[in-house]
Amino acid sequence: MIPIERIQSAILIIRGQKVMLDRDLAQLYGVLTKSLNRAVDRNIDRFPLDFAFRLTQEEFSNLKYQFGTSRWGGTRKLPRAFTEHGALMLASVLNSSKAIEVSVYVVRAFVRLREYISSHAELARKLGELERKVRGHDDDIQSIVTAIRQLMAPPNKRTRRIGFKHE
Repeated sequence: MIPIERIQSAILIIRGQKVMLDRDLAQLYGVLTKSLNRAVDRNIDRFPLDFAFRLTQEEFSNLKYQFGTSRWGGTRKLPRAFTEHGALMLASVLNSSKAIEVSVYVVRAFVRLREYISSHAELARKLGELERKVRGHDDDIQSIVTAIRQLMAPPNKRTRRIGFKHE
């Protein structure tokens, strides 16, 4: 059994998409990264750009900067990134029992991450609504406080005397 949290930690956001890198998937599926990429190259028609893509040199440099270079070793080719659908297609291309078993966990990790993100989006939306409501309440509360202060203020004393004024 593979903990879903381990898979979730390997999911990155690149080009605005949630992806996993070829080396992480190869490790999960129990194959060498070069074997995984060979299988993809042999079945390239199954991997359109919305399923898998190669990172640019700039994207790769950013990843190395984030994770530290010691974790990457000697890479000759830029890594491939696989979306959720690409990871599933990869399991069918590798066609091993372990790949099929692991693909279930990978899908669950992507789904859990999607639910997590959507719950945060919902929370952010509700927080925005609350802020708008409170903003209106602030004005109302300020009006009430002003009215109470006016009621608490001592009445203006008139200095006018009762009676007639004689000059």
